[in-house]
Amino acid sequence: MTLNYIPTIKDWLFLLLLILLWGTSFMFTAVSLQSFSPVAIVSLRVLIAAIILTLFMYIKGWRLPVEPLAWGIFLLFGIMGNLLPFFLISTGQKDISSGITGLLMAFMPLVTMILAHYFVSGESLNRFKVFGFLLGITGVVIVLWPSLVGAHSSLLSGLLILFATFSYAINAILVRRLPSYNPVVTAAGVMIISSLVIVPLWLWQDLPWQQSYSLTASLSMLWLGVGPTAFATILLFAVIGSAGPTFLSYINYVIPIVAYFTGALLLGEAIEWRTLAAMIFIIIGIALTRKRVAIE
Repeated sequence: MTLNYIPTIKDWLFLLLLILLWGTSFMFTAVSLQSFSPVAIVSLRVLIAAIILTLFMYIKGWRLPVEPLAWGIFLLFGIMGNLLPFFLISTGQKDISSGITGLLMAFMPLVTMILAHYFVSGESLNRFKVFGFLLGITGVVIVLWPSLVGAHSSLLSGLLILFATFSYAINAILVRRLPSYNPVVTAAGVMIISSLVIVPLWLWQDLPWQQSYSLTASLSMLWLGVGPTAFATILLFAVIGSAGPTFLSYINYVIPIVAYFTGALLLGEAIEWRTLAAMIFIIIGIALTRKRVAIE
C-alpha cells in the first residue's frame, strides 16, 4: 500500500524554523572562517551540539541506547549528515560567498526526490514534481554559471558544495529507511559519535591552544553549534519522520533565497540581476511541487 505524507501546520512551522536556521548558517560560517579552519568549524559544531543535546536528553529523562546497531546507525548519520557535508561546505566557502553557497544547496531536492522515488514508499516521481524541480535548478544554474566558469578555484569549490548536497540527500533517505529512535536521543547520539571521530583530528591538526580567535568569529562559531546544528538537528529528524524526506527537501528552494540576501545585506556580498531572474524560476518551481503534493 502506498502511503502519502500530508504535512501538518506543525510540519510547516518546523520547516520555517529550519529555513531561518540553515539559511543564515552560511553567513555565520563565512564569519567563522575568518579565524577557524574547516576542520575546526566541523569539530566545534558537532561538539557544542553534542553537549547541548545530551544535557537536554537527560533533563527529559531519556537515555542513550546501548546496542551496537544503534551506534552504527548514529555513526552513519553522523558521517553523511554532519561530518562530510559540514567539511565540504566549510572548505568550499573559502572561495565562494555565503550567498552562492546557499544557492548551490538548491541542488539537493532533485537528488533527494530521485532517491526517494526508489527507496521511500509514497514518494513517487511525477512530471509535475520533476518539472517544478527542474525550474528551480534552472534558476540556480542561471545565477551560478558565470561564477563557476570564471575560475578553476571557484569551480572546485562549487563542486565541493554540490557533493555536500548529495551527502545530505543520502542522509535524508537513510533517516527514513533505517530503524528509528527518539529524535532527541538520535540527535545526541549522532553528535556524540561525530565528535569522537572529528575532534581528535582537529586537536592534532590545528593545535587550537596555540591559535588566536577573534570575538566575532568565536560568537559565530558558538551560534553555529547551538542553532543551525543542535536545535536544527532535532527539527530535522522530526520533519523527516512526520512528513517525509521530499517535503523536507523543499527547504532548499527557500534557503538559497535567505542565504543570498542575508549575505548581501549583512556581509556586503554582491546582488546581480541574474539572481533576481533565477529567484523567479525557483519560486515557480516551489509552487508547482507544492500544488501537486496537495492534489495527491
